[in-house]
Amino acid sequence: METALMNIKITKTTESRVAQFDENNINFARMYTDHMLVADYEDGEWKTAEIMPFGNMSMHPATTFIHYGQSIFEGIKAYKSEDGSVNIFRPQDNFERFNISAKRMAMKEVPEGIFMGGLKTLVDMDKDWVPAVDGTSLYLRPFLFATDEFIGVRPPTKFRFMIIMTPAGAYYNKAIDIYVQDKYVRAFPGGVGFAKASGNYAAAMQPTVEIQEQGFDQNLWLDGVERKYIEEIGTMNVFFVIGDKVVTPSLESGTILNGFTRASVMTLLRDKGIEVEERKISIDEIVEASATGTLKEAFGAGTAAVIAPINSLTYKGAKMSLPPQEEWSVSPGVKQELADIRYGRSEDKYNWMFSVEA
Repeated sequence: METALMNIKITKTTESRVAQFDENNINFARMYTDHMLVADYEDGEWKTAEIMPFGNMSMHPATTFIHYGQSIFEGIKAYKSEDGSVNIFRPQDNFERFNISAKRMAMKEVPEGIFMGGLKTLVDMDKDWVPAVDGTSLYLRPFLFATDEFIGVRPPTKFRFMIIMTPAGAYYNKAIDIYVQDKYVRAFPGGVGFAKASGNYAAAMQPTVEIQEQGFDQNLWLDGVERKYIEEIGTMNVFFVIGDKVVTPSLESGTILNGFTRASVMTLLRDKGIEVEERKISIDEIVEASATGTLKEAFGAGTAAVIAPINSLTYKGAKMSLPPQEEWSVSPGVKQELADIRYGRSEDKYNWMFSVEA
């Protein structure tokens, strides 16, 4: 994969902190790499992007995004192969989805040269921060927010695009227990559920607090109209193995994020000859499949967690336990295939990996 590079001003740190980083003891989002990228949109144009030492920002109290939530982001991962090379997983897809989110939120789309060129240059500069331990990665966070210094409600005219990076280990270290959320709703048709808008995650915080106090790990969201069709699970897409088929919610409603781990899982499964259905899935169907013993596996799929096995689902007070993971045959295999591609242990025949050094 090739991408055009835009002019990027580079100011290197005078003192790297990478010696403080222990790849065998990663505390996600607590330590950030030496550099970050900043690009501003003002006066109708994108200014020169700059890579600079990581640090704090100052801003006006009336900065638009603080008041009206015009902020979007992406989550991307870079991996170190066994030969020492560094590659980013499917960043072109993230770039395209990022601008879909920007358009929905009335924000200025980011040029490919700034987004892709910035990722490539920034990761290459800080590649010593990419851990080599299996199951680890460098998490990349591109984000965009409105920067008008104005508290009137109007579409903004100024924006800032940034990329920061943090080493990442395993997101979940065990199978997760899920609460089927029937009180709160994540998204509605015509809303912003398909966009990676910051407000989507803010609205999920209180429901998550409430169910975690009850001993659950994440919510399984139902649709906002009939409160019966399954949508997402926490910050992930969701899959169920029912009989000899794998089913996952369709994206047609516009309320579900188009996840690229989701897309990758479906590609790998179909190439193995496993039937995958993208369709509406009612919670009643899952209850019935659990009762009849045809619900074989359930798992989340997302950038942070990759593949997260589900231990149980609780709906209206009734707990549905999944079979022991030793009996699972679908998700463990696809998880291993994804890992082998990302760490360069098997051929990348899908061209998912983007080299930062090429």
